Amino acid sequence: MSVDLLTEPAPPTPPDEVRRKIRGSTAPADVVFRWVARGGGGLVLLITGGIGVFLAYQAKPTLQTYGWKFFTEQSWNPEANQIGVAAVLFGTVVVATIAILISFPVALATSLYITEWAPRGLKKSLVALVDLMVAVPSIVYGLWGFFLLQPQIIHLSRWITDWFGWIPVFRVDTDPDAAIFDGATYASSAFIAGVVVAMMVMPIACAVMREVFDQTPRGEREAALALGSTGWGVVRAVVLPFGRGGIIGGTMLGLGRALGETIAVVMIVSPLFEINWHVLQSGSITISSMIALRYGEASGSQLNALMAAGLVLFVITLIVNLFAGFVVSRSRSGAGTEI
Repeated sequence: MSVDLLTEPAPPTPPDEVRRKIRGSTAPADVVFRWVARGGGGLVLLITGGIGVFLAYQAKPTLQTYGWKFFTEQSWNPEANQIGVAAVLFGTVVVATIAILISFPVALATSLYITEWAPRGLKKSLVALVDLMVAVPSIVYGLWGFFLLQPQIIHLSRWITDWFGWIPVFRVDTDPDAAIFDGATYASSAFIAGVVVAMMVMPIACAVMREVFDQTPRGEREAALALGSTGWGVVRAVVLPFGRGGIIGGTMLGLGRALGETIAVVMIVSPLFEINWHVLQSGSITISSMIALRYGEASGSQLNALMAAGLVLFVITLIVNLFAGFVVSRSRSGAGTEI
């Protein structure tokens, strides 16, 4: 018997005209749901676009007057006709970066512990505690950072300076041999503000990561254990690849809040309109905190300048979220565990 007789012929490919077309349900409830969902999505885009158009219209006089100097000037002194966002933009990035560097490992470790190792009774309490931290107002975090955290963390700042002061970013311009510790030099710094913002960002990122980790297929967990994996092996080979999209999404969501945090930063940092590379030293400023401090006394051209600064923050946040959406779409949850 020949090999050709043992081989089953491939089924014929149906022509395009006889292929079944999948159509949406025409039930009234489904139609209403689709239109409501489309309308909600369109409304969000309309509101976001309206905010951008409003800020661009209000910022147009400032951008026309100062041009690119608006992005390179550090000083913010409208009386002397010196207005720029270089210093506030730098401070915004520094505070947000410190917040993410601190909050990311804490949020990831907390979410993994809750989903993988926490006892059932303790898990419910931890979930409720994390959700409660999300609901705490910003001013409460600011008060906690100013009155409780700052007096203690300045000693950590000094320790970092003593051991890592050879790195320019950790150097503080003070006398290390002084008889009296000058705590004011280390207070109201970008580092302290970043720590406070990190405590605000961590619950948000942790909640997103935890929800994604909880959706890891049980079959893949059991298959990894059956092949001899340890608990950490299951986390490394199954849970983390499956939750990659949630990890990125939660981190970017936290970064978006860190960039726009206002009240806590206002209460912590000492306003300084110049680029301060020494993150442990007193003095910094962010775009949102500057707007909060100057908005009450601004009018006319000064108000337009604040709107221009708000437009810069809006564009940065929009770029961060678009980049996060692109990365999440390229590394969706579960993509790394598909067979």
